[in-house]
Amino acid sequence: MTPLYARHKRTTLAIATAVAAGALLATGLTTGVASAHPASAAGKDSRHLAGAPLALSAGARASLIKEAETTATETARKIGLGVKEKLVVKDVVKDADGTVHTRYERTYAGLPVLGGDLVVHESESGKTEGVTRATNEAIKVASLKPGITVAKAEKAAVSAAKTLGSAKSSSDGARKVIWAGSGKPVLAFETVVGGFQDDGTPSRLHVITDAATGKKLFQHQDVETATTGTGNSLYSGTVSLNTYKSGSSYQLYDTTRGGHKTYNKSHSSSTSKGTLFTDSDNTWGTGKASSSSADQTAAVDAAYGAQETWDFYKNTFGRSGIKDDGTAAYSRVHYGNSYENAFWDDDCFCMTYGDGSGNTHPLTSLDVAGHEMSHGVTANTAGLDYSGESGGLNEATSDIMGTGVEFYANNSSDKGDYLIGETIDLNGDGTPLRYMDKPSKDGGSADNWSSGVGDLDVHYSSGVANHFFYLLSEGSGSKTINGVSYDSPTYNNSKVTGIGRDKALQIWYKALTTYFTSTTNYKSARTGTLSAAKDLYGSSSTEYKTVAAVWSAVNVS
Repeated sequence: MTPLYARHKRTTLAIATAVAAGALLATGLTTGVASAHPASAAGKDSRHLAGAPLALSAGARASLIKEAETTATETARKIGLGVKEKLVVKDVVKDADGTVHTRYERTYAGLPVLGGDLVVHESESGKTEGVTRATNEAIKVASLKPGITVAKAEKAAVSAAKTLGSAKSSSDGARKVIWAGSGKPVLAFETVVGGFQDDGTPSRLHVITDAATGKKLFQHQDVETATTGTGNSLYSGTVSLNTYKSGSSYQLYDTTRGGHKTYNKSHSSSTSKGTLFTDSDNTWGTGKASSSSADQTAAVDAAYGAQETWDFYKNTFGRSGIKDDGTAAYSRVHYGNSYENAFWDDDCFCMTYGDGSGNTHPLTSLDVAGHEMSHGVTANTAGLDYSGESGGLNEATSDIMGTGVEFYANNSSDKGDYLIGETIDLNGDGTPLRYMDKPSKDGGSADNWSSGVGDLDVHYSSGVANHFFYLLSEGSGSKTINGVSYDSPTYNNSKVTGIGRDKALQIWYKALTTYFTSTTNYKSARTGTLSAAKDLYGSSSTEYKTVAAVWSAVNVS
């Protein structure tokens, strides 16, 4: 699990990843009625683009996956895999021009290959047009017999978890794998250690240990760190909520968006769902924060965030839910006691929100909800490792999509902006967690790429991609958007003209779902987004040329 933010100097917080718990502080009372959001221009434009992904029915998607599974052995041979390697289908995306992008995991001699994922791109005729690989190394190891015991690997993993605050004295299990995430593939053990991190965030730490030497090779968190009723929210004013009437009471259960439900943890930090929120008159919350575990206001914000995120992905990209299978995740509020974080957990397929300081600052704002659920989308597409540059790209993807959700909602009480967590005041001085126009304003994030970016906490290495997205959307220099002033510099002092947020979102989403892999770094992200821009708009288009120019403007070339 990873926290929603990382403490740095003035306790600046950064939002967490898809399987790491992350805390987001909520303050600031807002009132007023949220205006209805307009149809997404990006969503409508994408229907006319040859390289845009189609919105597949469940049956069509299942048929494509089955076809890919049937031909997996032949595909492995065609792309040059070894005789001990097999492909396991993970996902399929089909474009309007008939191009099919099939995402695979790999096994070697029956063992999972971590960092061996790849995407095969085929034309409508079935011709292989390219392969995007997480690693270009040949998957081969001299022996499948480990040089250390499972117990030694587990001991090392438990020790690593303790440095992050876990009190666990034993692991949750270990398995043999092939580690291909960095350098030459080796036989390794993957050990998982549960428990909690030092700030109370649930932990599920994955530690990769060299099976020959016992050396730790890699670690990452697996908890990423959210009838029509009337909801009185804390951050978004008065909103409409789809609810379900059961007998004489109403449930916070949205049957129109995959069955999303909102549960009350009543300040418990157990792994249970909690109790489903119910109400007698279908008017929820007070619009004010309360330390009471029965308070509905935090639940209103969580339910509203889930519904806006669902609609954003559906109407902008044609994606039906986090897994694109029409099934919703669920939300849990009032987690822990004064827990100052929020997190996405892919195992429970759920968002969880703490109540913050004094149990009166719930971390349930709109951009936080969009951020956390987007970790789920990343986990079910590119699967970006939550470490190094790929971890920064993972965090940035959630910031980018969370920002997209906020603009999409078009809520007068929480207008769209390029600030992350601006309403929850985790810093205690009214400043946001992160700034996309100039990330270094938070005191820790990187504006531009450098050779040491991968050594930063992922919430700070994300700054490079956040800056890229802002420049691609809005361009460089000073401007005011929705009452917020921005002034975005460039590394090479170039002047950049943006292509608009809608097109920038389409390019990032297509790169995420068809070109990024678990080990994508900033150089590979440049290649992936250029490929996406080419698919969507053509290689001679202004959009393609701007993507290239903006990467240079953040020193990725």
